[in-house]
Amino acid sequence: MRVFSITATAISESDALPAQAPDQGFIWIGCTRQELEGRLTEIQSCLQALCGIQLLDLHVSDLVNTQLPSHFDYTSQYDLLVFRRLASQSQNGEATTMQPAHHRGGPPILRHIDTSPVGFAIFENVLLSVHPSDCAVRDAYASRLKSSAHDLRTANSRLPTSPADLTLRIVNLMVDGFLELRRELTRQLDHWQAELLNPRTRFSNWTSLLDARLSLRQLDELCEDQRQAVIDWIEVIEDWPEAGTPMAQRERDQLQVRSRDLLEHIERVVHHVRRLEHSIETVVQMHFSAQSNRTNDIMRTLTVLTAIFLPLNLIAGIFGMNFDAIPLIHSDGGFWWAMGSMGLTAVALALLFWRKRYLERSGR
Repeated sequence: MRVFSITATAISESDALPAQAPDQGFIWIGCTRQELEGRLTEIQSCLQALCGIQLLDLHVSDLVNTQLPSHFDYTSQYDLLVFRRLASQSQNGEATTMQPAHHRGGPPILRHIDTSPVGFAIFENVLLSVHPSDCAVRDAYASRLKSSAHDLRTANSRLPTSPADLTLRIVNLMVDGFLELRRELTRQLDHWQAELLNPRTRFSNWTSLLDARLSLRQLDELCEDQRQAVIDWIEVIEDWPEAGTPMAQRERDQLQVRSRDLLEHIERVVHHVRRLEHSIETVVQMHFSAQSNRTNDIMRTLTVLTAIFLPLNLIAGIFGMNFDAIPLIHSDGGFWWAMGSMGLTAVALALLFWRKRYLERSGR
């Protein structure tokens, strides 16, 4: 468990839960699900001392639930936000895979798209965040906070001003992980598209392609849950009472701007995922269309060759009949006359079909 006391100009960290609310700033309590379950009574007592209220039992269940989708809830005293982040199954045993564990196909990057929820209980002067066991998001933003606090000249513009502001910054860090995923996804799916459209390769990895489409669809649903949670959060911020001072109004405006920016980032991820889904469907259709064109070319060539040799078979059949009175049959030059006529017929038909472009190769 990591406990931070954050003011406008400084940050201090402690391992112990505070006994009273700070005179300035707010408290950030970052713990794991195991710590929340094991020290629930202690954490509830701390929240009672700092905020005068404890977490509801239903919200505690939401915070420790590893299968909960992204969503937003609120009470008259605090807000609750659950937001799913990217996680690596190899690093985090709590990660919830987007595909069945026994059947993980598709590009390598899709095989490692696992998600795990991070919960935020947002009070007036306390933020309680509940993370998976690896706590990568918490540790990453804690390092960023400490690096910002070293430069006191710009700390006022970098340090969060409230628990809600800190929540949005942490969530934005999680969304950035989805944005960084786009480049790798695009690169690997573009490789598949090139393989599908290459006439010299025979694509057979259809199971992995189906797994990739299912993963993208599940990622789309995940981002939609995130988007709806942020929209609900923005609606709650808009319903807050009017600020009493210009400074408080400015902080509220910053929250709204940061919330809309976060929503825009999520929508970019949704747009990119849907574009990738559409791109896969399009390239599959183009693949089968190209295969159909190649099949037509092959059948056209075979038909032309059959048409060329059909008259030759006719001539050979005529001279193979059992009649003694067939012209040229007893002539010394009859064989060459027959071969010459067959050759001229074949050349004439080949030139005719070439002129009509029946033997022309389709452009690649």
